[in-house]
Order: sequence, then structure tokens, then C-alpha cells
Amino acid sequence: RAVSQFSLCQDNFRCITTSRDIRRCMAPVYAARGALRRWHSLTANIAPKSVLSIQSHVVYGAAGNSAATFPMRRLGVNVWPLHTVQFSNHTQYGAWEGLPTPNEQISALVRGIEARGVLGSCDAVLSGYLGSAEQAEHITYVVDRVRRANPKALYLCDPVMGHPEKGCVVPEGVQAHHAECSAAIADVMCPNVLELGIMTGHSPANVTEVVQAARSLLGNSTRLKHVLVKHLAHAGLRPTQDFEMVLVGACEAWHIATPLLPFSRPPVGVGDLTSAIFLARLLFADSPSRALEHTASAYHAVMQATLEAKEYELQLVRAQDHLVTPPRWFAAQPLAA
Repeated sequence: RAVSQFSLCQDNFRCITTSRDIRRCMAPVYAARGALRRWHSLTANIAPKSVLSIQSHVVYGAAGNSAATFPMRRLGVNVWPLHTVQFSNHTQYGAWEGLPTPNEQISALVRGIEARGVLGSCDAVLSGYLGSAEQAEHITYVVDRVRRANPKALYLCDPVMGHPEKGCVVPEGVQAHHAECSAAIADVMCPNVLELGIMTGHSPANVTEVVQAARSLLGNSTRLKHVLVKHLAHAGLRPTQDFEMVLVGACEAWHIATPLLPFSRPPVGVGDLTSAIFLARLLFADSPSRALEHTASAYHAVMQATLEAKEYELQLVRAQDHLVTPPRWFAAQPLAA
């Protein structure tokens, strides 16, 4: 029988007068619920993974662990956050309060975890923003301790090197450490194109040069398996229209692009978000290209939610379901080896 009621759809109000209208309007909702049910059924019997995430923390906003922890947990990862700094907000506001974590605390905290007998359950270490060059030495120690406890553990290094023009600054010595040491011990590196240029001593100007630079990192390390260049910027195929990433392995490479959204002030923490999602999907046995696709698709969903909310900070909670099942899937394209 006819039902007369109003339904709130995604973009507008519209009047529903028949049961057929109800079914048609609710179809996207049912589809989304179905996707979530399939996700939960697939992951219900999979043991959660654990990641020791060592990077910055902001009390307000989304950067460092504040951008990485929730998405990884939403994807089924137990996150052990260890903060290299604790700031009131991210540095691109131009002013902040807070202090770096005392250098020795990083190793001390991990020794405390080791003493509980649980370090062997750590599946990966993720490192990001460092509060001092000395902290880098402690992270090297931590990675070694985790690998001793679990030889299969991965280390993903997001070599945050700062961008002074944007107000992102890193302490002296951090860039040198990443350029000289990080690739030698990491399984995955996630630089942006500027950081890739610093690490290789050559600033890539196009996608071909990005792949060549990433391969030079791979060639100088016996451990490094993949380099995810998480923002191509000027070196992309369509830098004014798309947000582009490239994933490079020893014998393969993939390119992926999502539309740039019209932010007057782009959000911060995007690199922290993408590195975290990529690692989470690798831990759940996605192929590298599939993990790249999920990363780009979830990133775009978060950015879309942030734009619609007219916010500067990433809207992770608002987009939480889309972190798991992105509504729009972007395909990675293989590049010539």
C-alpha cells in the first residue's frame, strides 16, 4: 500500500509516495550495509594485526598519529601509538605549544613493552615525524628489537623532511638521517616527491624520473621492497587536476590518480593517512597494487568528506565507513618496467 513520508537522501529532500520509491531511495543504503557486512564476514576470523606507530601527535586536529591511528584501527589493526612529539596542533598553523618526547623515552617505552612479553606480536613498525635527529637512532634500535622478537615484522618509514614554504619544519639532522640510513633498514619507504629528491640527490621532474629515483633507492638496499611516492605534485601527469601516487617495486610500478578537490587551504596529515592505510592493507595480505588502490580510494573519500564539511582538518570520523569500503574505487595503472 502507498506510504506517505519524507526521506532524507544524500543531497536533497524528496517526497516518497510508494513502497517502490522507498526501495529505490534506500538502495544505496542497503548496498553500503551489504558491503560492510561482507567486510565484517571476511575479517571476522582474521586475527587483528598490531602496529607500533612512532610519530608525532597533535591534541587538536589530524596529523601524525592523530591522522594514522584511527584509520588503522578502523581497518582492523591494533595500534600501539608512541609519540615523538606532543603538540597542541600541527605546525602549519604557524604557532603551536608542546615539546618533543625525550629521546631516550622511545627506546625505554619499547623495552617496557618487551618486558611484558608481547613484542613478538608486533607485525609492523611505522615511523613518521621525528622530534630530533637523535630520535632516529632510537627508532633504528626499536626496529631491531621488534625484528628480533618477530622476524617477519615489516618496517614502513614515512621520511617526513618538512616543507618550510608550507610551515612544516623538522629538526636539523633529520633529513640527513633519512637520506643516509632509513632506506637501508626499511621494507617500505613512503616519501613524497620532494623527499624522494632529497634522498636520491636528484629532483624528479616527471613520472619516469620518479620511477628511476625510486629504483635507485631500491637498488641501494637489500631489504627495501617497495617505494610509495605518496604525492607526485609537479612531477605528475596532470598536477593541476589530479592527486597522483606511484608505487615502485624492483620489477613493477603502478600509477594512480584521484581528482584534486577545490580546497582553499588543503588539509594537513594526508601523507600520514595514506602511509597508514597502505601499511594496514599490506598487513592483511593485499597485493601491493590492491593496497595502493584502497589507499587512494579511501584518501579521496576522506578528502571529499572534509570538503563537504568545509573543514581544514581531515574529517576521519565523518568518513570512517568509507575508510573500510570507499564509495568510489580508483584503479592503479601499471607503468612500463
